[in-house]
Amino acid sequence: MGLRQRLLVASGVVLACTLATACSEGDPVSTERGGPGAEVKTIGLMVQDLSNPFFQSMANGVEAGAEKIGATVNVQDGRQDLGAQNEQIDAFIQQQIDVLLINAVDSEGIGPAVDRAKEAGIKVVAIDVAARGADAQVTLDNTAAGNLACTYLADQIGGAGDILLINGTPISSVQDRVTGCKQALQQNYPQINIVAEQSGDNGRAEALTIATDLLTAHPDVKGVFGINDPTALGATLAAQQAGISDLVIVGVDASPEAVAELEKPDSMFEATAAQDPNTQGAIALEMAQKLFAGEPLEEQSVLVPTEMITRENLAQYKGWQ
Repeated sequence: MGLRQRLLVASGVVLACTLATACSEGDPVSTERGGPGAEVKTIGLMVQDLSNPFFQSMANGVEAGAEKIGATVNVQDGRQDLGAQNEQIDAFIQQQIDVLLINAVDSEGIGPAVDRAKEAGIKVVAIDVAARGADAQVTLDNTAAGNLACTYLADQIGGAGDILLINGTPISSVQDRVTGCKQALQQNYPQINIVAEQSGDNGRAEALTIATDLLTAHPDVKGVFGINDPTALGATLAAQQAGISDLVIVGVDASPEAVAELEKPDSMFEATAAQDPNTQGAIALEMAQKLFAGEPLEEQSVLVPTEMITRENLAQYKGWQ
């Protein structure tokens, strides 16, 4: 090839890069993926916190489904950081993955990043919590979980008295659980009062600190609702350290740690509304496959049912996979 021809080719490449507006950061991002009969080959999975066994179970469900279809999974830990999840989505866009399964740390705040992924041709399915702009979602019926947990708590304390509510981060699952709890109390237990409510970070250590302060300020409460098991278990430890022995504490998740606590006959942690993160992950991948292949979904939003796990039925509970 002569010099003139080489220069013409080079000029064409520069022009193509300019039109694609992506050469300065790598290859142009293709938005032409998926369609009738297309098969998913690359999956991005983003979770809030991989140190939590809940999210490891979720990853197990996705990875098992991916193995069946011959796809690869890239799992990213959001570390409870919206900025980190934004960066992870941008990296997935550059990698040109086929589908994104996201467990957002902030249901609303993640919206712009979800939009960027969709503009890049990626199908996005939210897991466990809503993510603004996602193509579809699968979650626990969190409103029912909160309703069941607080109904159980109310019954155990005799339908009257003061309780504490330890809230969490601004994600839909947490908000729905609190809504379900308050609905149950307002509709059926007018003599129960939530005398204090404070938000934590969904973790045990923060809940321990919060519960310690709240129990000091409100020593006569009869029960505590924690929005998940780590929160409820943190409250349990706070009560123990304060020398309290007669509270009723409930959570949501039915995690391995919660099961271990329920096995203790004298623990104040008495019940938890069950989740199945493994199944949620598997369902989310199935939904993403259909979207990628251009197939309609029977439901854009799938709610996984829940049940209360107590000492009475603990032996029948299979636990997380």
